[in-house]
Amino acid sequence: MRKFIVAAGFMFLPLSAFSAPESYSVDPMHTYPHFTINHLGFSTMQGRFNTTSGKIILDQANKTGSVNVTIDAASIDTAFKKRDDHLRSPDFLNVMEFPEITYKSSKVTIRDNKTATVQGTLTMLGVSKPVQLEVASINCGINPMDPTKKTFVCGFDASAKIKRSDFGVKFALPAIGDEMVLKFEVEAIRD
Repeated sequence: MRKFIVAAGFMFLPLSAFSAPESYSVDPMHTYPHFTINHLGFSTMQGRFNTTSGKIILDQANKTGSVNVTIDAASIDTAFKKRDDHLRSPDFLNVMEFPEITYKSSKVTIRDNKTATVQGTLTMLGVSKPVQLEVASINCGINPMDPTKKTFVCGFDASAKIKRSDFGVKFALPAIGDEMVLKFEVEAIRD
């Protein structure tokens, strides 16, 4: 009887207690890295990057994981070609010399399976600096649009603040703001 009670007790543990680390590939069609920055003290300019790839590991049993994301710097898009061309130039992102922006985690702390803090290194223009991401939501489940009902997806909403001057981007300071708010809405498909 005691063995039955112990076995029945395991049925009420959360599934994450038994899960192994899971690997996810960033879905570039449903991932939206974007930024905001003050423009001349008048308004907040927004932009995004159209091409992103990467891997995310989730270990919900141990409340940890890893993040490794690459952004194509030339895919910057502010909806104005002349400005985008300038942002690709050596004044800003210098995409010919530094075609990629990367973020690699050093520590992931998952709280309550719904939020997390990610400590890691952002590399831009060849400069690597520690940047902490705050993940405001983690939502996982079967993609309801998948007719096979087998595609498992996790979505993440994360944000951080950086100073562009820390990465050597000093053009038009202080007229164009130094502080940038980075936001990442990411969907990733379980491998």
